[in-house]
Amino acid sequence: MRRDLLPLLGPADSTDADVDAPDGLRVRTVWISDLHLGTPGCQAVPLLDFLKRVECDTLYLVGDIIDGWQLKRQWYWPQTHNDVVQKLLRKARKGTRVVFVPGNHDEFARKYLGHNFGGVEVVEEAIHKTADGRLLWITHGDYFDGVIQCAQWLAHVGDWAYELTLRINRHLNSMRARLGLPYWSLSRYLKLKVKRAVSYVSDFEVAVAREARERGVHGVVCGHIHHAEIRTIDGILYCNDGDWVESLTALVEHADGRLEILDWSVLPSQPDAKGLGTAPALQPAVV
Repeated sequence: MRRDLLPLLGPADSTDADVDAPDGLRVRTVWISDLHLGTPGCQAVPLLDFLKRVECDTLYLVGDIIDGWQLKRQWYWPQTHNDVVQKLLRKARKGTRVVFVPGNHDEFARKYLGHNFGGVEVVEEAIHKTADGRLLWITHGDYFDGVIQCAQWLAHVGDWAYELTLRINRHLNSMRARLGLPYWSLSRYLKLKVKRAVSYVSDFEVAVAREARERGVHGVVCGHIHHAEIRTIDGILYCNDGDWVESLTALVEHADGRLEILDWSVLPSQPDAKGLGTAPALQPAVV
């Protein structure tokens, strides 16, 4: 039995209630990516909360769901990570269409394109039609990363440095929590403040939007760079669903086709009497 498939075969989480929270949020479509299950940086607990409280017709897993790079270096798979996998499989069993577009960190799954595992479709890319008729191309985005394509060894070095930053960030947030301060992402801060990083993000977004234009679609949904965004680039709608390591974000489509980014990092630990109340915060919708 292949070790990289073992997480999918683990026992279900006994703490996961058989019925999801009744006061959650109902949307038409959800996109999440860059969970990086198998790494200490994965925010599995808030991710489980998100999956329990948000229901949808279609769920897109837009790559880097399981971090094969990290698991090859050192096996790390706590129960909460197994709980996330079981929750995804349970959603598929209950009728949610779950579509998995592998990324570079879970590239092992690209061997299984066209297969269906427990109701999860594995595809190289997808086209999604919104409720208001727009066509969105779904891709992880690593094919537009020159480092990944031309110098993968350098990408692994960068991955190691990124893991180091996340390790520092975990200790920092542990201290912040003891002081009663909210979660804060060091890696996200550096990405937005370092000039070269800002330039890389912009170049990536333009390249992905250009490819979407050539494909004749209205927009694109991707992940990879861990930077949630909804904006228009030369007439093409660019959407990045962010990640569940730094920003705890997801892209959702409402029943009328509106797209918004949910920021789960600002969600209170308990819903109010009306359910989600005023949180999580939403970025302005793009119509």
